[in-house]
Amino acid sequence: MTIGTESRYDVTAIVLGGGRGTRLYPLTHCRSKPAVPIAGKYRLVDVAISNCINSGIRRIFVLTQFLSASLNRHIAQTYQFDKFTEGFVEVLAAEQTHENDTWFQGTADAVRRNLTHVLDTRGELILVISGDALYRMNYHDVIAQHTADRADITVCCKFISEEIAPSFGIVGIDSSRRIVNFHEKPPPENLPPLRLAPDMLARHGNAPPPGGSGINSFLASMGMYLFNRDALLDTLADNTSDDFGKELIPRSIASRRVFAHLYGGYWEDIGTIRSFFWANLNLLNAKPEFDFYDPQFPIFTRPRLLPCAQIDESDVFCAMIADGCMIRRASLNNCVIGIRSIIRDGARMENAIVMGADYYERERPAEPGQPPMGIGHGVVIRNAIIDKNARIGDGAQIVNHSGIEHADTRLYSVRDGIVIIPKGAVIPAGTVI
Repeated sequence: MTIGTESRYDVTAIVLGGGRGTRLYPLTHCRSKPAVPIAGKYRLVDVAISNCINSGIRRIFVLTQFLSASLNRHIAQTYQFDKFTEGFVEVLAAEQTHENDTWFQGTADAVRRNLTHVLDTRGELILVISGDALYRMNYHDVIAQHTADRADITVCCKFISEEIAPSFGIVGIDSSRRIVNFHEKPPPENLPPLRLAPDMLARHGNAPPPGGSGINSFLASMGMYLFNRDALLDTLADNTSDDFGKELIPRSIASRRVFAHLYGGYWEDIGTIRSFFWANLNLLNAKPEFDFYDPQFPIFTRPRLLPCAQIDESDVFCAMIADGCMIRRASLNNCVIGIRSIIRDGARMENAIVMGADYYERERPAEPGQPPMGIGHGVVIRNAIIDKNARIGDGAQIVNHSGIEHADTRLYSVRDGIVIIPKGAVIPAGTVI
């Protein structure tokens, strides 16, 4: 199949908009997880939707619930198919009805509550994926394997290390990749080891984590599921089960053909500040594990009519700089700089993510006494995330001077030693963090 052409399979995709995203706070203080900016100009949800489009899947629902305004706006402004296709990317927001006056109770409940819209598409296969991970996948491979296996349900899985295994659903499979057990986020002392022969790993084109041999490696669910239409309907008929990973998939193993699709590429669950921070900075590597520059499998986002970035007498060592930025006599080392960022004279930045701005200040002048939008003169920033529309006053230092691991204050938060300046924050001149 040529990438981007419509799939010969009849597939409808459902992108889950995520819950409260508490582990990504304060980046999720005013937006949902899939709406969090990444790589200077994208949103996390762009990855899942782009994977669908590049895989030939053009009927895409995005289920939202928490703080979904910016996500809704982004999708409406970005994904518009032409008049000669039945394709769409449609937001389905959580709503109260006469039958149900509660909000979504879990991933399965979110899909169950929107089944009417999904079934209207008449898709024979339903692909359920999360909207908050960084990866590139041709779902056609999953669909082809699902069909060859005569599976009712296929769960996308990846080998992970023991250190992170308790944060995922851990899957056990037999020699045919059929799932025989599923443990959702088991405690470290109860981790079920995966024991597969090396020839079985090679046969399915996969490899254990770096340094591993396949023995005592762990196979994790990626939170992506492909259902036959009837299997999804029957599975969701149990109204007491609200989550795929915790309840419905484990219960389906005994009565249905549930198989694993072994994925060997890069995949990063953007679930914490630490994972978000390093996923961004890893993009700066000479050969990054995930590459936004792949012309055969592009990641789409909202097109903006912005001028080129303007850099004047600055030292830039390894950086991504998005459209519309203005950088004057500054020093940048290992930085991701988002759209419309303004970085002024003498600023020094290292291991920093600046998400940029939603507008230029001339469109909305600063309030009296506030520093101007962007990074001020002589500011020092190290190991930090600066969210959108922040105002960092002249001479401020955002370097975690005290070595704090975790904190929440009026001006900033700290997670794993990484300082986060919230969206729209005002940091007075001379402040030391």
